[in-house]
Amino acid sequence: MKIRAIIFGSTGMIGRGVLQECLVNERVESVLVINRHPGNAIHDKLREIVLSDFFDLAAIANDLADYNTCFFCLGASSSGLNELGYYKITYELTMSVARKLLEINEEIVFCYISGAGTDSSEKGRTMWARVKGKTENDLLKLPFKAVYMLRPGYIQPLNGIRSRTRLYNFVYAIFKPFYFLLRHFEGIVTDTTTLGKAMVTLAYTGSDKAILESRDINEIVKKAGV
Repeated sequence: MKIRAIIFGSTGMIGRGVLQECLVNERVESVLVINRHPGNAIHDKLREIVLSDFFDLAAIANDLADYNTCFFCLGASSSGLNELGYYKITYELTMSVARKLLEINEEIVFCYISGAGTDSSEKGRTMWARVKGKTENDLLKLPFKAVYMLRPGYIQPLNGIRSRTRLYNFVYAIFKPFYFLLRHFEGIVTDTTTLGKAMVTLAYTGSDKAILESRDINEIVKKAGV
């Protein structure tokens, strides 16, 4: 069965990598991106909906009904946010979208971009890791066709992709010449292309692991030969 994917966060660094892979991968039949502001991508497979409030998907429910996959790539840095603010963006928004999609179609594969160091116990000292852990735990309880948590560590942007965070772009620019060395540290390093390929492969073939660290992400792509 061909993938018909919804992407949240396609204008961010990770989301752009997923979108790029979806547009070139023959396993993906169509892509719907939901953005707060218009993106620049144009492709025969692609449709875009501009929506100011992601907490309110009711108005576009009919537009979501024909899709069988969600790549949820929205996220925010915890820098400058208190726990309440980060919780609203990371947990409440993600769960609101997931539950609405579940109402529309239970036969969806839901892939969530989490992060290395996420705290599944929800009891650690690091705020962002606790919130991410709760988000993962509650997503995994939802009765989708399949749910996958991806926990990449260092992600090198490729193919013209840039982060929207200036500091991150500075770091990526420094490490880019050394990526041919960094990529061998597969337990902690991946890139936007590999991450996109892994998410499409998960949606198409599945995995026996629900939580995938950087090494798992890289291994999925190697085994798939894509």
